[in-house]
Amino acid sequence: MAFEEIKVRSYDGNIDRAGVEQLERRCEIGPSQHVFLFTDTMGDPISRIRNTPLYIMLVAELNHELIGAIQGSIKVVTMKDLAKVGYILGLRVAPPHRRKGIGSTLVRHLEEWFIGNQVDYAYMATEKDNDASVNLFVNKLRYIKFRTPAILVHPVKSRPLKMLSRIEIFKISEENAEYLYRRFMGLTEFFPADIDKVLRNKLSLGTWVACEQGERDRFGQNGNLPTNWAMLSVWNSGGLFKLRIGKAPVSCLVYSKVSRAVDKFAFACFNMPRLLRDLFEPFGFYFLYGVHQEGPGSGRMVRALCKYVHNMARVGGSDCKMVVTEVGSYDERVRPHIPHWRLLSCQEDLWCIKPMKSGSVNELTRIPQTKPLFVDPREV
Repeated sequence: MAFEEIKVRSYDGNIDRAGVEQLERRCEIGPSQHVFLFTDTMGDPISRIRNTPLYIMLVAELNHELIGAIQGSIKVVTMKDLAKVGYILGLRVAPPHRRKGIGSTLVRHLEEWFIGNQVDYAYMATEKDNDASVNLFVNKLRYIKFRTPAILVHPVKSRPLKMLSRIEIFKISEENAEYLYRRFMGLTEFFPADIDKVLRNKLSLGTWVACEQGERDRFGQNGNLPTNWAMLSVWNSGGLFKLRIGKAPVSCLVYSKVSRAVDKFAFACFNMPRLLRDLFEPFGFYFLYGVHQEGPGSGRMVRALCKYVHNMARVGGSDCKMVVTEVGSYDERVRPHIPHWRLLSCQEDLWCIKPMKSGSVNELTRIPQTKPLFVDPREV
């Protein structure tokens, strides 16, 4: 196939929606060997980038057939200094047309759009064991492996988790949340300059703080904060798209039937995940972002906040079946206190980065990750 036969252009919702949705159904998402997740964009193929400051979707056509797509977004974040970064996601190539250079063609067109918008760095995320993606970006397109954060997944269970009575949890205003984030996480890698817009987005359900019992009334007075406290914000990713499990192994089918039987007879000793009751129904999830803690005893407050959100997800909608977060590999202070299932989690996601302007990214990659990583919920 000659590259000249391929036409790359901007996505047009009026004519491309059905073709992109069909392409999504043909492309499996997740680690190639053991995760069986598909996305349901609920009729809006650009839902995952629609809330970012600037975005684009490109499609590839061959003989009037839509055979590939890619999405990109642009924002300003904290790196060594403030930088404009472009995020690459949603690269899809129809199975019959893979290994023909279509993926690299789409990425290069997106990079041209980044350069035209004065982007300093382009970056992308993939699974560490996704050989095809790593080969394309690292070996062919000269992206450099940059960070390996962990994606932690906790299924929502049928009954609430027990909370510690000596920890108080309360919701704070968007203004106070912005102040705390800029004060304590403003220098965090990839911290978004427009954190105010993230917090005020309709998909952001709010920000909660945990502290010792009796310290709530004094929290933040005259700028003072208690010795131990923690905070996080919640994003309703299910308001943008749903996830669906497909091609599950026989063991999953058996587990699903057993869990339904347990749920039917309501055995008190079981607290089964909702996900296993209707295994193949589309479901939503809450994403925890801006997880932060202060003080030597604040780890249990992080855990309490995660349990609180789990219980909130139980009553927030029957289709919310997971609570998910992503934390940097360095951040061992907060990571051990986030409840998760290892079976569903990804211990090493892979972020790769490439400079879009003259210069080198080597200085950034040589710097060890000595501070937390901020994962923008708009890019989940």
